[in-house]
Amino acid sequence: MARALAGTMEEPAKAGELASLQAGARVAWVQRAADDLFVAWNDARDIFLLFHGRDFDLEEKECAIRARGSSCQTQAECLVRCYEAEGEEIILRLNGRFSGVIIDRRADRVLLFNDRFGASRVHVHATADGLWFASDAAALLAALPATRRIDPRGLGEFFSLGCVMQNRTLFAGIMLLPPGSLWSLHADGRVEKRRYFSPEAWEQQPQLAPEEFCAQLTELFAKIVPRYRRGPGQAGMSMTGGLDSRMVLAWAGAKPGELPCYTFGGPYRDCADVRIGRRLSKLACQPHHIIPVVPGFFSQFLELAERTVAVSGGTMDVSGSVELHANRLARKIAPVRLTGNYGSEVLRANIAFRPRAHDPALFTPEFFPHLASAAETYRNESAGHRLSFIAFKQVPWHHHARLAIEAAVLEPRSPFLDNALVALAYRTPFGWERSPVPALRATAAGNADFAAVSTDRAVRLRPVPVLGAIEHCWQEFTAKAEYAWDYGMPQALVRATRPFQAWHVERVFLGRHKFYHFRSWYRDELSSHLGSLNLEFDRLPPCYAAEKPRRLVEAHTTGSENRTLDLHRMLTLHFINRQLAAPPCRN
Repeated sequence: MARALAGTMEEPAKAGELASLQAGARVAWVQRAADDLFVAWNDARDIFLLFHGRDFDLEEKECAIRARGSSCQTQAECLVRCYEAEGEEIILRLNGRFSGVIIDRRADRVLLFNDRFGASRVHVHATADGLWFASDAAALLAALPATRRIDPRGLGEFFSLGCVMQNRTLFAGIMLLPPGSLWSLHADGRVEKRRYFSPEAWEQQPQLAPEEFCAQLTELFAKIVPRYRRGPGQAGMSMTGGLDSRMVLAWAGAKPGELPCYTFGGPYRDCADVRIGRRLSKLACQPHHIIPVVPGFFSQFLELAERTVAVSGGTMDVSGSVELHANRLARKIAPVRLTGNYGSEVLRANIAFRPRAHDPALFTPEFFPHLASAAETYRNESAGHRLSFIAFKQVPWHHHARLAIEAAVLEPRSPFLDNALVALAYRTPFGWERSPVPALRATAAGNADFAAVSTDRAVRLRPVPVLGAIEHCWQEFTAKAEYAWDYGMPQALVRATRPFQAWHVERVFLGRHKFYHFRSWYRDELSSHLGSLNLEFDRLPPCYAAEKPRRLVEAHTTGSENRTLDLHRMLTLHFINRQLAAPPCRN
C-alpha cells in the first residue's frame, strides 16, 4: 500500500483525495492558493499525476506536444502527455524544484520522484502494510504516532550542524527521499529504489578556459533568468547587497516598473543591503521597497517562532521567525519571490555550515556523544567533490530550513539551481572556484551600470586603486564587528561591557549588514517571552543537564553571558515538543 499525504502551510487551501487506485495507492493532497501543486489525468484516465513545484523547461515540452498535434492547458496536463509519450524519460528532463507521484494504471505501478538536488523534500516511512510518503514531515507525524519520537543522533547533528545529515530527519523512522530519486511502487508491495541522476555525470566534465567559461555563463544566464520571472504569478525581486541578486536583476528582462524590488530592513539604520538594493533598483528603473521587520516582530515572536518550527518540520530554528515575518510582508508586494539564493554556493563553492563546538557541561553524559559524532559524520560526508557536497547534500539538508519558511508564505524562485547552470559550474576554470569575476562579468554584460556599484563587501569589477582597498577593509571590519557584538560576542566582552548595558553600545555596530540581532533582542525586547516559557523547560527531551535551560535563560537575559545560539536551539526544541513530537520523559 502506498499512501501520500500533504501537510502544513500558511495560505488558504483546498483538499483532494484519490482512493482505491491501481497498485493499492491512496493519495491525498492540500492545494495552496499559490498554485504550486497540480493534479491531472490523461484522456484515458489511466495515468494520474500529482506534481508539486514547477518545471522551468516547460516551454520546450509544450512545443513538442504541439508538434505531435495535441495541446495542454496546465503544467500537470503537459507533463502527463509527455509521460504518455516518453515514459520515465520525462523525469530526467524536468528542471526545477519539484516532487511528484504518477499513478500508472497501465503498468500497475506508482512512481515517486523528486528533483535532482532533493530541494523539494519527500518524507518517507515504511510500515508492515506499505510505504507512507509526504511533502511535509508533520503529515506523517500526525498519521503515524509511532514516528513522533526525536532521534538522539539527529538531534545531536541539529545542535552541532544546524541540520540532520544522510537523508535522515529529527524523527525516528522518517527518512528523506534521496536527491534525484525515481522509486517504483508495485501492487505486490515491492519498492524499486532508483536514482535517475548522479553527480558523477557532471564531475567528469572537462574544465573550461576562463574566457570561454565567462562567455558561456553570460549566455546561459541571459537565457534562463527570464523563465524564472515569467512563471505564473507576479514576481518581486528580493534585493541584497551581494553579487547574486544583482546578477538576476541584470538579466530579468523586466520593463521599467514591471518588477517590484524589496529589501528587508532593521531597526537601527539602513543596512548595506538596503542602500545597495535601493541603488541597483533605481539603475534598473524598478520600484524599491524597504520591508521593516520591527517593531511588529517583537509582539508576535512566540506565534512566529512556533509557526516557524511547525512549517519547517523542525528543520529551522526560531531565528527563522524574523524571516517568516518578513516574507509575510513581502507577499503583500508579490506572491513570487525571485532571489539570488544559492549563487555563492553554486558559482563560488561556498560551504554554509560546519560543526559547532559545545560546552559538555550543558548536556547529559548520555547525549554529548551524539554531538561529537556529528562532527565525524560531517567530515565523512564532506569528503570528495566540493560542489557535489554543496549541491546534493548542503542544499537538501541545510538550505531546506530557510526555503521551507519562504515556501510556506510565497513561491521562492532562484535560477542558481537551474540544471544547466549547476552543470556549467562544474566546469569552472582551475583556480577560479572562489572567484567573483565570472559573476561580475556576467552582471556587467546584463547591465553595465551595475559594474560601478560595490557589493556589501566592496567587491566590484574594476575597483579604484587604494580607495577600493580602503573601502573593502572598512566593510570587512564592520561585518566582523557586527558579528562580534551580536551572535559571536565573546563572553569576556559580555562581562566587560555589562556595566554599560543600559547605554546600548552595541548599536554603534549593529544594523550595518544584518537586519536582525537576536543577542540583544533576547536580552531586552524578547526577554519577557523567554520568561513566559520558563515553566515548560522541564518538558524538554533528556539532553540538557539538570536546570541548565533555566540557567541559560537567566545568564543571557541578565547580560552576564552570550547564549544566543544555545537559546535558538533550546527554544526550537521546546516548540518541536509542542508541535511535532510526543511528550518526552522529564530530565
